Amino acid sequence: MSTAPAPSPHTITSMTGFARAEGVCRSTAWVWEIRSVNAKALDVRPRLGPFDRLDPAIRGAVGQRIKRGSLSVSLSVSRTETAPAVRVNQAIALQLVDQANALRERLAPAVPPLSLDGLLAVRGVVEAVDPETEDPEAGAAIEQALLAGFAQALSALVQARAEEGARLGAVLAGLLGRIEGLVGAAADTAATQPAAIRERLHRQIADLLAGSTPMPEDRLAQEAALLASRADVREELDRLRAHIAQARDLLGTAEPIGRRLDFLCQEFNREANTLCAKSSDVALTRIGLDLKATIEQFREQVQNVE
Repeated sequence: MSTAPAPSPHTITSMTGFARAEGVCRSTAWVWEIRSVNAKALDVRPRLGPFDRLDPAIRGAVGQRIKRGSLSVSLSVSRTETAPAVRVNQAIALQLVDQANALRERLAPAVPPLSLDGLLAVRGVVEAVDPETEDPEAGAAIEQALLAGFAQALSALVQARAEEGARLGAVLAGLLGRIEGLVGAAADTAATQPAAIRERLHRQIADLLAGSTPMPEDRLAQEAALLASRADVREELDRLRAHIAQARDLLGTAEPIGRRLDFLCQEFNREANTLCAKSSDVALTRIGLDLKATIEQFREQVQNVE
């Protein structure tokens, strides 16, 4: 059994995390929230309300720092002033007056003219006005503050994913050590020793020769070769050891490794399934089943790796 030390897990990054940042610029208060969960690729979903024009900048900032994960980005904006300014849209108001007068003259001359109260109650005549959005300089300052706040939230998310990745790396290293231990236990079973393999092979060939119908020599050679290949699981154990070494190398790599680890889990499963299929020994089968269960636990955790 290998005694190679487990790699430091600090290079692992998780795809799950949450971050929040808030602030105030002039009379505009804002709150950013970012939630990140597992995904096969990078999927950014911004909800920016009246600041949709920031969408390209948000996506670009995320793409520079995160490679995988589904990110929900939400921006909440509110006014710190309690009484917003209002403005009468005179163009709409005058059109309404003209049309109302024309209808009154043609259809009902006795109807009184449109009242000022009634006019102001029509939607669109009275508008809420944000002086800051009317001022290009103020609007640009708010957008810069929002982008700076998003950068803070994104940095906090990256940090949260790294901290979760450190815990995840420790779990993966522990599971990988258990896989290595099971592979070593399988190699130590009597069923995998050359003498036991030869004895089992001789017994199976003797059973073939003892049949009521004589078997041609070429057919006997084929059967013997098949039995020999099925009796020996050392090749599968060697490949499992190679996969363990490769997984350890990946866990020590300072770059996104989730996809490669996921593929490696498929290779682990393939060798473990073959080992169980070849086994004719109770102890080896039990180890093989434990190995499959541990590999599945490893695979489940790998789904969280960026």
